[in-house]
Amino acid sequence: MTAAGYLFLMAGGVPVVIAPAEIDATTAGELRAVLLEWQSQGYTTMVMDMTGTQFCDSTGLRELVWAHKRAVADGGGLRLVIPADGAFLRSFTVTGLDRLIPNFATLKQALGQTPARDGLVPPTGLPGVAAPGPDASR
Repeated sequence: MTAAGYLFLMAGGVPVVIAPAEIDATTAGELRAVLLEWQSQGYTTMVMDMTGTQFCDSTGLRELVWAHKRAVADGGGLRLVIPADGAFLRSFTVTGLDRLIPNFATLKQALGQTPARDGLVPPTGLPGVAAPGPDASR
């Protein structure tokens, strides 16, 4: 897979990063950059929507663990949306990461567990990251 970028939207003041179908060594650097940028903007809690993710290798898993640990150290955390019938769920649970990183079957559930950060401005100018359109808040 070529580096496709990571789209995002804001939901209730929380950044939600939309993961691509595959996360591997070619896309993990972008994942790190996106999550670090959100953290540098003051967002300690983020949601990664992995609904469409079919594959995530050890490089991607490592980035998720590091992002979660950084967020926890800052008083927040990373929340993953992984549907019960999703392809990624099996590798996530087999590795035991389901006991480390909070994960939810729906975006609504994940957002119910995150504090909103009003007043913070989403980062712009990230390579491969597109801001949401006008109806992304729905």
